[in-house]
Amino acid sequence: MSIRSGEVLIVDDDPDLLRLMSIRMGAAGFSVTTAPDGLKALAALEISQPDVVVTDLRMDEMDGLCLFRHIHAQQPSLPVIILTAHGSIPEAVTATQHGVFAFLTKPFDGAQLVEQVNDALRATGAGGSRDMSVTEDDASDSAWRSEIITRSRMMESLLGEARLVAETDARVLIGGDSGTGKELLARAIHKASPRCDKAFIGVNCAAIPEPLLEAELFGYVRGAFTGATRDHDGLFQAAAGGTLFLDEVGDMPLSLQVKLLRVLQEREARPLGSTKTYRIDARIISATHRHLEEEVEARRFREDLYYRLNVVSLQLPGLDERREDIPLLATYFLNELTADGRKDVNGFAPEALELLGTASWPGNIRQLYNVLERVHALTSTPLISAGLVRKALQHQVHGLRTLQEARDEFERDYLVRLLKLTEGNVTHAARMAERNRTDFHKLLRRHGLDRAAIVDALAERGGAPNGADRRHH
Repeated sequence: MSIRSGEVLIVDDDPDLLRLMSIRMGAAGFSVTTAPDGLKALAALEISQPDVVVTDLRMDEMDGLCLFRHIHAQQPSLPVIILTAHGSIPEAVTATQHGVFAFLTKPFDGAQLVEQVNDALRATGAGGSRDMSVTEDDASDSAWRSEIITRSRMMESLLGEARLVAETDARVLIGGDSGTGKELLARAIHKASPRCDKAFIGVNCAAIPEPLLEAELFGYVRGAFTGATRDHDGLFQAAAGGTLFLDEVGDMPLSLQVKLLRVLQEREARPLGSTKTYRIDARIISATHRHLEEEVEARRFREDLYYRLNVVSLQLPGLDERREDIPLLATYFLNELTADGRKDVNGFAPEALELLGTASWPGNIRQLYNVLERVHALTSTPLISAGLVRKALQHQVHGLRTLQEARDEFERDYLVRLLKLTEGNVTHAARMAERNRTDFHKLLRRHGLDRAAIVDALAERGGAPNGADRRHH
């Protein structure tokens, strides 16, 4: 019995055997595509997305190993099973050393081939995104990637690699432009890993000022700095047994890079103000929109830290590189937006989908979602029109925030973090910001921040002790 109705591409220049294998695999529940030679198989791979390739070794023009090398260069995680009537130990060794998933000798047992295909699907987690009838075990096997919506061959290949690396504790560096879904991929790797029942903790290294980021990562003890009124566990401790996701690690200050490197080398960290260390037991996944090789050359990122983080590199494609996913994502997001039943929106006019599919998406999936939020809010008809999509796209082009708006957003976020760190003590927060209390109060008023409300929110979450200092208004 197959573990799922995966798609299998079968390649053989013997038409009778090709037909026999196709019938046998179809009866086992697989979706089957066939090709009579290696060249036609490569052409089929351009338009289909098989989960496993089964190929004969001896074929004219292009043999099975040559076909495998072409496949492996483009889709390294796509498993290939090779069959041959001329089987020998040297050939089998050569094939498996090159990364071929399995090597079977003709005449082969049909049940054995079915089991090998099942093993390939199980090992790669492939085929989970298709609309298939699956068992509970199948659904569980694909749940790790359920938040990633795709039919792109490029994404499927990437997810296959992610599924394989998830089984290890190897550090992963995820590259990709802003809005491509780096955190979603990091969460998927965590869900597929043996650490999935422990915490996934994420931190944006670009959004937190250096002194606060160090305290957040490593923790601190009472009295470590002004405002440190109690011991505070760091994110490395919070992620113990699980995964720590360092988003935008390329924006981490150099001085903090040195401390992170030491932690990764020694597998232990020391809270600020403490003389004691604690052991680190968290898998590290990091991400950046920057090209870290260029940052290393420019000496803005430490080379030794780069190699520590970049054990396995996964590069997320931009939305412009996976345009076949745009209609799928647009429909998925629209269904999410209409789930509350407040609007009866059934879908897109064909011209509207065409506009979405051909538009430029510098903001990637995040930008696509923003456009869909806008058209959903403004539509008054069951079908979203092309005119509405066109206006939303024009608004996105002209709707970029000004520099002052971006500065204001950062400043407000910085003030909130200061108040949280000092548990609402304005005097201590002002000192950390190197401002006097009067100026600090003006900043709070300018951004509409209520110090008391933040203290109350911390208390409700257990983040501040009872009787937190409320005197410094």
